[in-house]
Formats: sequence, C-alpha cells, structure tokens
Amino acid sequence: MPSTLRSPLGLGKAVCVLLGAVAVTDVLSIAAGVHSRMLLADGLDDGFLAVDEQAWTLADNMYGSAGALQGIAVLATGIVFLVWLRRARHNAEVFDPYCHTLRPGWAIGAWFVPIANLWLPYRVATGVWTASVPPDTLVSRATAPRGVLNAWWAALVATQILGRVAGGYYDRAEGGDEIIRGLDLVMAANALDIGAAVVAILFVRRLTAMQDLRAWAGGFPAQETPPRARWGHAH
Repeated sequence: MPSTLRSPLGLGKAVCVLLGAVAVTDVLSIAAGVHSRMLLADGLDDGFLAVDEQAWTLADNMYGSAGALQGIAVLATGIVFLVWLRRARHNAEVFDPYCHTLRPGWAIGAWFVPIANLWLPYRVATGVWTASVPPDTLVSRATAPRGVLNAWWAALVATQILGRVAGGYYDRAEGGDEIIRGLDLVMAANALDIGAAVVAILFVRRLTAMQDLRAWAGGFPAQETPPRARWGHAH
C-alpha cells in the first residue's frame, strides 16, 4: 500500500483544459457538418444528388479536418485523464484502502477491457470518490452525494454509444438522404459530447478539490507526516 500522497492539482487543471479543447473541436465539427448538410440538401432533387464537385470536395475536406482535430484532442485528453485518474487512485489508497473493489492497476486497465469497460472504470471511480470524501462531511462517506460522478459516467457512456452508432451509419451511407441523416446523427453525437465534456470538467474539478481537502484534513490510516507536506512540489 502506498504511504505518501501525490498532488492531483496540476494534472486536474490540465485535464480540464484539454476537455475544453475537445468541446471546441466538437463545435468545429458541428459547423463543418452543418455546411456539408446544407450543400447536400440544396443539391438533392427527388432523391437524386447534384452537387458541385469542387464545393463538395472542399466541404468534405473541412469535415475530415475537423474530425482529425477531434481525434487528436480526444487522444491527448484520454492520456492525461488516465494519468490523473491513476494518481487520484493512488491517493485514494492512502486515504482509505478499504473503499476499493478493484486493485490500483485497474484505474488504467479497466478502460481497455471490451464490453466490461462500460462499468469497470465506474467502479474504480466510485472507490476513489468514496475514499476522497473529506471526513468533516455531514454524511457518511459511503452515502455522500455522487450526482456529479453518476452524471459524468452516464454522459460518457451515452456519447460513446451514440458516437459509434452515428459514425457507423455515416460510413455506410450511400444515397443523399442517407448521408444527410448520417450527418444529423454525427452532429447530435458531437452536441452530446460537448455536454459530456462539461460534465467531465465538473467531475474532475470536484474530485480534485475533494482530494485536496482530504489531504488537508488528514485522519487517514497511512498518515505519518503533516498532509500538506505530502503534496510536495508536484502541483
């Protein structure tokens, strides 16, 4: 069991900034999707598609570029988020090693297990959340409010499912009507992803703040030195 704490403050801020970047790329993707949809809708006549090739190529390139930016932002955010969550899980083991149903390595590994990654990361986050509740709360740690935690996970799962469905439909679309419906689905998924990013920021900020308060309060089994000293310089 680890005996020292590591500050999640700097990583938490970095994750929030990157989540904001993800939301910005979602907005760009929606704008590119609206442009493509308008171009297709104007060129659709009784089910037949007649769109200027040069204009469509430009619109398609814009849409692809927006998607590439989304991919880069999501990848960078995912990496930093996992580093932050691993650190938060490390601290939670110091705060209370009995709140967890999965070993520390699952803070990262749980995300890469097919199908099971729909609930295993939530189990990890639940243990971290419970262990991080400050001891001076008016309710017991086991029954502390988890609204932000639950909203984060629900939004994450919903946006992943809708994103995969929408992306698959768009990739298989052939006719003008199908492409337009595919664009509508992808834009809806992007809009949901913006909401999920906002909720994720709230979750990261809340859990980071909880761990900071918990470290200040002390009173956990592994404590041997003043809690603030354990943050060291890793902010």
